[in-house]
Amino acid sequence: MSTDAFCPHDPFKKARESEGFLPNDFDGETIPMILRHKDVRAAAKDWKTFSSDDPFHVPIPQEEDVRSVRQLPIETDPPVHTEYRKIVEPFFRRALKPEMIEQVEQLIADALVDAIGRDSIEIVRDFALPIQSRALAILLNVPQSEAEHWISWGIHVFRDPETGEKGSQLDGYIHQQLDRAEKDPGEDFFSALTQATFQGRKLTRDEMEGFANLTFAGGRDTVINTIAGIIAYFSSHIQQLDSIRQNPKLIPTAAEEFVRVITPLTHIGRKCPMDTDIKGVKVAANERISLCWASANFDESVFDSPEEVQLDRRPNPHIAYGAGAHMCLGAPHARLIIRSLLKKLSQHLGTIELIDFQENIEREAKYQRQVGYQSLVVKLGARADTD
Repeated sequence: MSTDAFCPHDPFKKARESEGFLPNDFDGETIPMILRHKDVRAAAKDWKTFSSDDPFHVPIPQEEDVRSVRQLPIETDPPVHTEYRKIVEPFFRRALKPEMIEQVEQLIADALVDAIGRDSIEIVRDFALPIQSRALAILLNVPQSEAEHWISWGIHVFRDPETGEKGSQLDGYIHQQLDRAEKDPGEDFFSALTQATFQGRKLTRDEMEGFANLTFAGGRDTVINTIAGIIAYFSSHIQQLDSIRQNPKLIPTAAEEFVRVITPLTHIGRKCPMDTDIKGVKVAANERISLCWASANFDESVFDSPEEVQLDRRPNPHIAYGAGAHMCLGAPHARLIIRSLLKKLSQHLGTIELIDFQENIEREAKYQRQVGYQSLVVKLGARADTD
């Protein structure tokens, strides 16, 4: 294990340069992973050839054993996808409003001041998870007490890490919240679902659950892993905070660069409705391919020195949030959290001492890739000129 907690590594480099794809075994089937930036981006936009209308199989590995409802809107294609997306997009765009920006910045400042006051802190569970949960509560317009409940679930709420089987807390919680909202609707996300209509009718309970399931699942691990990755980076590059402090205009470009380098979601699945040829690889009708965001974001033909973090990288056409009609619904919210974190780190943080860390490794037949951390223990010190 390296003594540097942040060591970007591109396991797809050789296959991307030589073939442009990598067949890998997932869920008992061989799925070709598309690797080059140009090809991944084109496939992400071509929903007719590479369809998301494949319940439980858009994530890789598939999630039939993890949930019982189709995630909405992600597991549909236009025009249905477009109609579904319009139902919840107003909530996710709340992240662009000044009042929400102020709230998220304050919660991160509070979390950081608390962390600096400790002898040490484990970042994944005691810093990143609370920030992710509390920011989500603001986005969904629910009381912060709900966030404390989500935090109590711990990291592995969707899939038991030992058995790989479905976690039970989330389903029960969603049922409870929808029941509450139907009886006594308010201005929160669950109430909006119970009052929404689709094609002239009320949403079914499965549809409501599908929206809620994606809302909790889609941005949980990805946000947590990104926050932890940023802290890990500054543990060995603390001087880079000076650059942000001296030039706050770096924050938006730095936020995009961290998402590119970390790419917290390695890839996503698509189904080919008809026989398809991908760079000479035959994919039979109804079989899956993988859009490998992690490979595309390290493509040397697009990104100079891709394994290097360049806080001022421009242009930066990364596709960590996807591309095309299925562009990540939660991207504005994720950007708000990351930008707020960078702003508050630059204002409050003076030192980071790395104490211990354990990487979370995605181990597959043809590659191994770090995706976040099992644990990351650090000691944070305040800036000398701050309280």
